[in-house]
Amino acid sequence: MLVCNRQAQARGVRDGMRLSAACALVPGLHHRPRDADAEAVALDTLAAWAGQFTPNVSLEPPRALLLDIEGSLKLFGGLRAILRSLRHGLAGMRFSATIACAPTAPAALLLARGGKETVVNCRRGLEAAIAGLPLAALDCDAPALQTLAAIGARNIRDLLALPRDGLARRCGQTLLDTLDRALGRLPAPRRFFTPPARFAARLELAAEIAHSEALLFAAKRLLTQLAGFLAARNGGIQRCVLTLQHAPGRADTTVEIGLLAPTRDAGHLVLLARERLTALALPAPVRGVTLEANEILALAGENGSLFPARVNAPGEWEKLVERLRARLGANAIIGVASRADHRPELASRAVQPGARDAKIACGPRPLWLLEAPRPLAEIAARPHYRDGPLALMAGPERIESGWWDGADVKRDYYIARAADHATLWVYREQRRTGGWYLHGIFG
Repeated sequence: MLVCNRQAQARGVRDGMRLSAACALVPGLHHRPRDADAEAVALDTLAAWAGQFTPNVSLEPPRALLLDIEGSLKLFGGLRAILRSLRHGLAGMRFSATIACAPTAPAALLLARGGKETVVNCRRGLEAAIAGLPLAALDCDAPALQTLAAIGARNIRDLLALPRDGLARRCGQTLLDTLDRALGRLPAPRRFFTPPARFAARLELAAEIAHSEALLFAAKRLLTQLAGFLAARNGGIQRCVLTLQHAPGRADTTVEIGLLAPTRDAGHLVLLARERLTALALPAPVRGVTLEANEILALAGENGSLFPARVNAPGEWEKLVERLRARLGANAIIGVASRADHRPELASRAVQPGARDAKIACGPRPLWLLEAPRPLAEIAARPHYRDGPLALMAGPERIESGWWDGADVKRDYYIARAADHATLWVYREQRRTGGWYLHGIFG
């Protein structure tokens, strides 16, 4: 058995124990075979997420990452702040980790492999820090470990006390080079991880899930990984797709999350996912969840304020619209924008919220436009409304347009005041039909 969780450890199971012994100790023990390909994918995903703390991330398969954070200390507010953010993010993705920090990458790796969570601040303390680590932390081959055990070496302190020449002959120069690199005596060049151009991550569920609300846990884990990936790229997304995978032979269920403006806010993405999943009826139990984001957009930083306030904060109305659309449907919330047409009944159009208006030069327009113009009585050459004459306050504004599409108009518009002090928008038809019409109400 390679590794066991805390629940198994509480029942007496230990890492390295034979599976038969563990099953005899805990009847009904759940166990899974090791999947090296899945481990490699998970390590790559974590490396892309960790890029938000430093661009210098190195893979140390099968289960370690090395982060060069010296250049990031001031940006994140010091070492403690970075370590706190690392632990918080890993916990949010349900990964457990041993985090160690040292002046050299090999020393930090040895400390982490030895299960020693510590921070070593100077090179002079490196030897004392790694001396008590077991030899297994060196990750050397089995024959070398057997040779060292045969001569009574139990930890790195015992190893450092041995003659170097004899140790090199018996265990190879590679073992000595590993120690020298950890202690800073030899350089330790590393190849840095290059994140992919697009994000794709999959999470296999431990058991089938038949209710869409229960999928939020998996979605939150994947969206947290996506947020870290975007932070490393200094980018955002306007669209991502959750794919719910069912049993073989059943078509996958696709859940698309769309946004009005690019974002990498994990909390907001989780809220949108919750709204979509809550309203979703699953056709079959779900076995795995995949999250994909193919188009990564540049995301400019926001300017801070000396006295920040939540009133009219940038992006707040976009988040409200996105939540409403996630809950009610993409077509339930639309925007209204002007069209480059002077005819009032054709001067507006339905658009995506936040779309820009087409600018045209015109006079004042009422907030409420009637669906169809209403004829007005004309007495003594004056228009009447509700048994009273209208007082023309402003105008005329001539609108003569539409000859190209067969819906041409020729009207003179006025702003009028009714007897009850209502402000109206009326026009006189200048074509052969003539007459006065009410077309809008200002208030």
